[in-house]
Amino acid sequence: MSLRQFEYALAVAEAGSVTAAAERLRVAQPSVSQQIRGLERELGVELFARTASGLVPTVVGRAFLRDAEAAVGAARRARATARAGADELVGELVVAVQLGFGTGQFPGALGALRRLFPRLEVTVFEQAGAAELERMCRRGALDLALMAACERSPADAHRLGDEEFVVVLGAGHRQLAAERVELSDLAGEPWVRFDRDSMLDGVLLDALRDSGPAPATAARVSQAATAVRWAAHGLGVALVPASAVPPGHEHLVRPVFPAVSRPVIAVVRQGAGRAERALLEFLRREDWGPSLAPAVAPPPAS
Repeated sequence: MSLRQFEYALAVAEAGSVTAAAERLRVAQPSVSQQIRGLERELGVELFARTASGLVPTVVGRAFLRDAEAAVGAARRARATARAGADELVGELVVAVQLGFGTGQFPGALGALRRLFPRLEVTVFEQAGAAELERMCRRGALDLALMAACERSPADAHRLGDEEFVVVLGAGHRQLAAERVELSDLAGEPWVRFDRDSMLDGVLLDALRDSGPAPATAARVSQAATAVRWAAHGLGVALVPASAVPPGHEHLVRPVFPAVSRPVIAVVRQGAGRAERALLEFLRREDWGPSLAPAVAPPPAS
């Protein structure tokens, strides 16, 4: 087996076909097919099921791909370490961010990292749930993850601060007259919600647990910026991380009472290198304090 075969198998699993994987890898399709067939012969198992809609990993294939992903990541880090000079760092840093977290802080830290290591390639992707992020961290597929919780917090989990949540209202909404919105006053409102089982949807359900019936769903979205824009157009109200509010929508945002927040935790891989340590330091320098006024009860209605 070779790392090239691992990379080809991972590309096929992600793309769903040999043709798409070959285009992504910029190699000839027969080369990808040959490598996958050779890998299956060597292992004595079928890694992919051939279906009408494309190639789908088998049960054994999914288990193999998890280890292949870790092996490819380790090889990339090894190459980066070997090629790093005294004053530069090259290679790839793989970072995952829990959906909606650090939207205002992460770009600044990433920009500082790129200025320090201009030849470093950084791959960033968003993940909705903490469980998958934690699993990927533990198997070594990530160099750094930014998340709201780490149930079995390892020694390399660093709390950066807290992410405050705010409510986004449509233009002309009656609650825009208030400096702070009580969640109980939004009972019965339609909500622009996030995907089921996502952390952001869980925050909404937790916040409204004592406010009456389950929130009515106007729509479900996958991105915090989309939730803000849809709420701004009056489709429903939305509860989003304060840092995820796009510029130009601040006038439609209000803090809530009781205050809603979640911790922001950076988890670095064991044996973190220079790039991971530098990014963590830049993240620490960002402002993770509450972006809005402290939570106080709104004055009683006159």
